[in-house]
Amino acid sequence: MSAGQIFMQEFLGTAVLLLLGGGVVAQNILPKTKGHGGGWLLVNWGWGLAVLAGVYVAHGTGGHLNPAVTIAKVIGHMFDPAVTLAGEIPVTVANVAIYIVAQFLGAFLGAVLCWLTYKKHFDEDCDPAIKLGVFSTGPEIRSYGWNLFTEAIGTAVLILWIWVSGYTETAIGPLGVALIIVVIGNSLGGPTGYAINPARDLGPRIAHAVLPIKGKGGSDWDYSWVPVVGPVVGAIVATVIAFVSGLA
Repeated sequence: MSAGQIFMQEFLGTAVLLLLGGGVVAQNILPKTKGHGGGWLLVNWGWGLAVLAGVYVAHGTGGHLNPAVTIAKVIGHMFDPAVTLAGEIPVTVANVAIYIVAQFLGAFLGAVLCWLTYKKHFDEDCDPAIKLGVFSTGPEIRSYGWNLFTEAIGTAVLILWIWVSGYTETAIGPLGVALIIVVIGNSLGGPTGYAINPARDLGPRIAHAVLPIKGKGGSDWDYSWVPVVGPVVGAIVATVIAFVSGLA
């Protein structure tokens, strides 16, 4: 694949992820939507299926859609030089940069498209925190250390599953990733909203900051580092465990 093709697949896949993932949150919490108040399970299944759709869009690049996944591949390559980003795409500084830049830009675009889809509902009066919640995550109990730990744990489960599933005899591909996202949301998502993906949180948070959203309030930049650092830490730890234990 050319550099341009790698960029476009990760860019479009991540945009689809955020359009559909942000959309299910908007459906659940914004005023006057058809699915208002659909609940936590609606959100978790929506995000899981959003991942499924995004991974298929970016099938040629392995459908990372998440800098934590890309970083995990880099760490895995350090343990085993045969590890690639996907297929014949080698682990190089240039390729890693293309993946991560595409993911952040795609997440930004997906968030903008979600806002445009629900524009009239964003124009309704409601708590600014609800409008921010469509774009990015936030803790139910603010404790930065524990919030960081929660994000790291959730991401570690995702990354460990990705490594293990890739070496089993019956890999189930994108559907398996979708289901593990649902499980993480149902089991571990309550404290922070389970970003488990730096691009998924920071790209849309920037979109929230720059878009002319009526009554939007602040973008909670004090918390913004947690869903970036936590997933990176979780990805690194999970990859080391996978290779040291022989699971990968």
